[in-house]
Amino acid sequence: MIQCEGLVKIYKTEDIEVVALQGLNISVRQGELMAIIGNSGSGKSTLLNILGGLDRPSAGSVRVGKWDLLKITDDQLVEYKRDTVGFIWQNNARNLLPYLTALENVEVPMMLAGKMDRPYAKQLLEWVGLGHRLNNKLHQLSGGEQQRVAIAISLANKPQMLLADEPTGSVDTQTSDMIMNIFRRMNQEIGITIVIVTHDLSLAGKVDRVVAIRDGLTSTEFIKRNPNLDEDEEMQHNHGGGLQEVHEAYVVVDRVGRLQVPKEYLEALNIQDKASMELDGDKIIIRTPKTLEG
Repeated sequence: MIQCEGLVKIYKTEDIEVVALQGLNISVRQGELMAIIGNSGSGKSTLLNILGGLDRPSAGSVRVGKWDLLKITDDQLVEYKRDTVGFIWQNNARNLLPYLTALENVEVPMMLAGKMDRPYAKQLLEWVGLGHRLNNKLHQLSGGEQQRVAIAISLANKPQMLLADEPTGSVDTQTSDMIMNIFRRMNQEIGITIVIVTHDLSLAGKVDRVVAIRDGLTSTEFIKRNPNLDEDEEMQHNHGGGLQEVHEAYVVVDRVGRLQVPKEYLEALNIQDKASMELDGDKIIIRTPKTLEG
């Protein structure tokens, strides 16, 4: 569904040039439920904006489905954003129109695409548990209810992929769990690809795969050890200690052999700009380089 290779994004002003993505590689399979994590400034939001068609890449390759987002025209971009991708913002004010009801909000993307379907709009709100709130306006809904309306809106035009930017960032834990359960059910029942961007490791523990981004590059992946766990076992794992119990960590190696060693490992060995590396049987050993003499 998503294939990024050597993805670069540079922001330029008259005085400064900022490289937000430095040759990032990532792939996401059709129908996958995954998360992208990273601290502020890591490049995760830039990647999300590029995948959502809200920002243009500077270089590299980025494909979503049939679309090449490096070469896409402005007219094609409108079609892409309308039909291929659904977007959920952390800030509900960007998701919803306050003077419309929940039902009318879900119908807005349908009207813009010329595909009005009120029964489907009602069905979406029932899917997210708001069948009883169809005619309520924004001020009559809690924050969690507003976010669930936002999920219904993002699915209004039956997109192939859903992008969610910190979708549980402004709600309590119980509502966060409810929203994640909705995502998982949508993923399983209609097969939609869902990419969640977050800095919250506990949220990341509730998806099948996690990709960590650091300094504009993919650094680590966490993959669920046993995707065939039944629901009761999975709940025990998810509530029994978080990411480490459910996911296996992998360092990502790109196509030319580069990898990011976790920062805490480098600090523990006091490795800065150079390291000594050797192959020892079936292991690669990285050490602090010996002082060069003479």
